[in-house]
Amino acid sequence: MRRRRTEDGRGTADEHGGTEPDYRFTLANERTFLAWIRTAVSLLAAAVAVRQLVPPFSVPYAREILAVVCALLAFVIAVRAYPHWRRAQWAIRRGGPLPGSRLLPVLAATLAAVAAFTTVLVWVGDAA
Repeated sequence: MRRRRTEDGRGTADEHGGTEPDYRFTLANERTFLAWIRTAVSLLAAAVAVRQLVPPFSVPYAREILAVVCALLAFVIAVRAYPHWRRAQWAIRRGGPLPGSRLLPVLAATLAAVAAFTTVLVWVGDAA
């Protein structure tokens, strides 16, 4: 990528008109990306643990459903993390507003549903 000095003499501009941001913003954006990746890896580990280590519930295929939901959510997060990082980096370079993430409400809602489903399974399992 070709760079040139900005008109005010501070920083460098790329060929698309963006400027090199303060490194702290770039590193913060990278930490956020890595947090998404850690979340995806944790959900994947939870999927394996639920499927392999949790004793069967009284509800048929409950372990498998929980494992698949965790694994699918891990996949979605892993796939969406990089494009979000790229959009945020672009906004930082342009000095524009940071993009919102539609993934946050999806993650929150799905994890709330998993928690509710798990609570019901544990409750029903004790009653059976």
